[in-house]
Amino acid sequence: MDFNPTYFAHPKAADGLTLSHPDPGIRRFWIDHGIACRRIGAAIGEALGTPCITNVWIPDGSKDTPVDRKGPRLRLAESLDAIFAEPLDPRQNLDAVEAKLFGLGSESYVVGSHEFYLGYAIARRKVLCLDAGHFHPTEVISDKISAVLTWLDEILLHVSRGVRWDSDHVVTLTDELQAIAQEVVRGDYLERVHLGLDFFDASINRVAAWVVGSRNLLKALLLALLEPIETLRKAEAAGDFTTRLALLEELKTLPHAAVWDYYCLKAGVPVGRAWIDEVKRYERDVLSGRQ
Repeated sequence: MDFNPTYFAHPKAADGLTLSHPDPGIRRFWIDHGIACRRIGAAIGEALGTPCITNVWIPDGSKDTPVDRKGPRLRLAESLDAIFAEPLDPRQNLDAVEAKLFGLGSESYVVGSHEFYLGYAIARRKVLCLDAGHFHPTEVISDKISAVLTWLDEILLHVSRGVRWDSDHVVTLTDELQAIAQEVVRGDYLERVHLGLDFFDASINRVAAWVVGSRNLLKALLLALLEPIETLRKAEAAGDFTTRLALLEELKTLPHAAVWDYYCLKAGVPVGRAWIDEVKRYERDVLSGRQ
C-alpha cells in the first residue's frame, strides 16, 4: 500500500508552501503532520503484514522566477530529516520521496525537484518515487529505472498516464507502459521495485477505471516476462543488432492475448471483456443506490 500524507487543501498550505516555508511555525506544523503519517503508515503495514510506503509529495514552489532557490531546498532537507528521524520497522513502513516537474502555482520553480529528491534518497537511503506523469512530456521514467537503481536499493513507481500536464488519466497499454515493465523485468528488478497505480478518473465508472489500469499493468508485465530475454541478450552482446531488432519486431505479433486469457482463466477471473458485465452489474445494483 502507498500512503500519501496530504500537504495541501489546508489553511497552512494556502500560499503553496509547507515543508520549505520560511515561517518555522508553519514548517513545524507540517513536520508534525509527516511524523504522524509515518506512524499511521507503520500501523497500516503491521495490519496488512506487508510494508506500507509512506510517500512524501509536497506542492512547494513558485509561480514566477524566484531569486533564492537554495534556501527553500535547505529548509526542505532539514524538514525531511526531522520527519524521518524516528526509526520505524522497515517491515511495516518504508519512506519514499516524490518529485514533480511543476504544478499550479509552481510553474517556474519546484522546491522538491527530481534532482533534489534523487540526491536526498541516495544520501539518506530512502525510496525514490518516479511518477510517469511528473516529468517533461518528452521524458520517460522507463529510461530512469536502471539509472537510479544503480545507486538505490529500492524505488517506487507511480504508474500513471500523463496527458499534457495532468498525470492522472487511466493507464492504457502504451509503448511507455510496456517499456516500464520491460525495464523492471529485463533488469531483474521485480524484488526492488514497488509498483503503484496512480490515477483517479471520475469521468468514467471508477471501478472500471481501476480494473482497466490494473489489467494493463499486469498485461505489460506479462508481455515482458514472455520475452526470450537470454536470446536477446546474447544477440546484443555479440553485436548482432540485426537479430536483436528482428526478434523484438517478431515479438509484437506473437499471440500474447491467448496467454493472457489463459492466465485469467487459471486465476478464476472473467476472461476477455466479460469483466465489463460484472462492473456494470455492480454499478446497477450497488453504486446506483449511493448518493
